[in-house]
Amino acid sequence: MIYKNIQLKKYNTFGLEYTAECMIKIKTEKEATALFNGTVAWKKPLLILGCGSNILFTSDFQGTILYPELKGIKIEEQEPDKGNVIVSAGAGVNWDDFVAWSVNKGFGGLENLSLIPGKVGATPVQNIGAYGVEVKDQIVKVKTISANDGSIRIFNNSECEFGYRNSIFKKREKDKYLVTRVYYRLTVKPSLNLGYESLKEEVSKIGKETLKNVRQGVINIRRSKLPDPEITGNAGSFFKNPVVTSSVAVNLKGGYPDMPVYKDQEGYMKLASGWLIDQCGWKGKRRGDAGIHEKQALVLVNYGKATGKEIYNLSEEIKKSVHEKFGVDLEREVEVVGVI
Repeated sequence: MIYKNIQLKKYNTFGLEYTAECMIKIKTEKEATALFNGTVAWKKPLLILGCGSNILFTSDFQGTILYPELKGIKIEEQEPDKGNVIVSAGAGVNWDDFVAWSVNKGFGGLENLSLIPGKVGATPVQNIGAYGVEVKDQIVKVKTISANDGSIRIFNNSECEFGYRNSIFKKREKDKYLVTRVYYRLTVKPSLNLGYESLKEEVSKIGKETLKNVRQGVINIRRSKLPDPEITGNAGSFFKNPVVTSSVAVNLKGGYPDMPVYKDQEGYMKLASGWLIDQCGWKGKRRGDAGIHEKQALVLVNYGKATGKEIYNLSEEIKKSVHEKFGVDLEREVEVVGVI
């Protein structure tokens, strides 16, 4: 289905009032193939959009937005000797609905990623993560269709080139492939990840350490910290947690003993962006209708009539102040689309 001059407010969780020149909604792989092999005409540039939960529009979009609506969840393969199961989900499936389905089936691996907004198709693009878990560790392969000629290509895990909130689909092959289906390896004998003390404490309040209680614990924490985009426009965590060398982390810890520091790959440590931003005095501040959430400094919000440019400019102010105070460069997790 092709739409012209469509309002984007309901297609981005910031609730920004911009317009797209063209939007095409794809329900099947056959429709996607027809679009990309030249059967259906469309105007470049192309932007593949899920729930718009990781997008900051700063102007109207002059081109084509592709909105995948491919559905369906399937158990593809049993691996009883390994205690695993391979399941797949269409790119248009709501992510949290899929997590809920897996937990209800007793399949472990995704419970720490509960309540993350978005669709299944975005998970390998962004390599979503939370509470010590990254989705790359569960993804087996990603089925895609080439935007160049409509051919089908399967990317195995290594070919996805996963990194911290990153992948081949977000870098070198950005908008060159439409993700249609994602395959995950889950376990039927879950080993719960309760490495984050806040999560462990929340689960203990609920009861026993079970898949369902871990999921509920994550949901409880996220709801207590993060604003509901249906009420207050936001895209969740606006910045990535910066990764610095161990020596830099040690030096910073010496000056700021309360600074949270987490182990990363060998020789590197991860800092908490929210803490850095909070220490610069940003929590709860606002510039007109663009602001920083009062409970979580990592979340930028639209209180009603903010423009994308106003939110972007606020993020630039935050980056500058963190660099001046700590010598650390913040990188946006949210993708900026449009004229700045």
